[in-house]
Amino acid sequence: MKQRKWLTTVAASVVAVSVLAGCGSNNDSKGASPSASANPSASSSASEGGKQFENMELNVAVFQGGYGREYWDSIAEEFMKDYPGTKINITASPKIAELVRPKIVAGNPPDFMYVAGSDNMPIIDGLIKDKALLDLTDIFNEASEGAPLKDKILPGVLESRSSSPYGDGKVYLAPYNFDVMGLWYNKKLFDDKGIALPTTWDEFFALGATAKDNGRSLFTYQGLYPGYLEEMIVPAIFNVGGQEALDQFYNLDPEFWKSETFTKVWGFLDKIANEDNALMKGTIALNHTQAQTAFMQGKAMFIPNGTWFEDEMKDSPREEGFQFGFLGVPSFETGKPMMALTDVQRLVIPAKAKNPELAKEFLKYLYTEKGVKLNGEKAKGIMAVKGAPDLVKEFIPESTYNVYKAVDNGIVTVNGKFISVAKGSKYNPSDDIYKPISSLMNKQMTVAEYGDKLYGIFTNIQKELKENGAQE
Repeated sequence: MKQRKWLTTVAASVVAVSVLAGCGSNNDSKGASPSASANPSASSSASEGGKQFENMELNVAVFQGGYGREYWDSIAEEFMKDYPGTKINITASPKIAELVRPKIVAGNPPDFMYVAGSDNMPIIDGLIKDKALLDLTDIFNEASEGAPLKDKILPGVLESRSSSPYGDGKVYLAPYNFDVMGLWYNKKLFDDKGIALPTTWDEFFALGATAKDNGRSLFTYQGLYPGYLEEMIVPAIFNVGGQEALDQFYNLDPEFWKSETFTKVWGFLDKIANEDNALMKGTIALNHTQAQTAFMQGKAMFIPNGTWFEDEMKDSPREEGFQFGFLGVPSFETGKPMMALTDVQRLVIPAKAKNPELAKEFLKYLYTEKGVKLNGEKAKGIMAVKGAPDLVKEFIPESTYNVYKAVDNGIVTVNGKFISVAKGSKYNPSDDIYKPISSLMNKQMTVAEYGDKLYGIFTNIQKELKENGAQE
């Protein structure tokens, strides 16, 4: 599972475990279908705590990926019990965008949506561009279990571009689960052999000989999906160039591709591609589960991934005694803290939803202690709510919980989100940046050629934005 974003343009912060959340995976095999039948005592309105709703029925569309759909079915059932007379219909699919797009175009969207996965995200980007999402600011100002709901959300999330896309302080995308991403290793191997974890990229590459001595390559990644390399690249950009470099990167500034930051960050990818035994043979042709299985079987020392990793691969073969260990991302200088990429997934209510009031009530219900715990139990996910990891500790793998302890102990978390390209543009910044990395890794393109290619793409993107009057 690979999903993506968080923080203003991007903000780096050390986040305590008490305010952290994590993400697991639940490979649910159910297909897209309505679920959750109506309460037989349904009447013309529903109430909970005195609230009345004229429209009793709520249509919910959710992405069925690593988190599965069991949580959504379960939370819908709980909501209907607490709000007698309501009926919630759940439609879930890995390709949820294909199912809801015709309804959105026809002006009849679902009342509530959770959309994730790179193939589905353009539909959310389109709704943002068209200003077709409901303003959710009032929800987060309302009291929830004794305090304003906004006070329960992780610091910085609601103020970020990911939640407040227009920079006006208004929330249009509500946070859901929270991921932490970086490099992973076999903890048992490192502990048994007394191998020191690398804190810098020099120390990382120095482990090449150790990798060979232990019958494995230094590194592999999900070759057919080079977007996983974002988990190393984004923290590295901040590590080298700070906020200014990240602003250039996420604001699609062509000059980023002429900068020292670009040369240094993409330089470690070039080194992985060219150093003997650094990149596991065959990596570029592997999908995510194949590369992850090879890593777990002892064919590589490190792989990038997120906090869903252990649950996603719970049934996969592995070398004897294998234990998931999270490293984060090394720095370029001794003494600088380790880093990690973070991501908060999002929930939306379309502006043309037929039942916005019940959709708002359902959204608030997700953030209750019951909703947070149920999400941990059924989806193995951790919501972007303060204290969520401890609330769901019993339901998530120990390695996942330990990731947040590592963050608590000093790993700096960083992330961001690309500005929107012009409406109708042929460019997709994420694809344009990460897909060509395959050509670097198989030595068909040099770093300089790659930089020139991206400089041209970003120049054209800025030209389109200027012509469309949409430049940010």
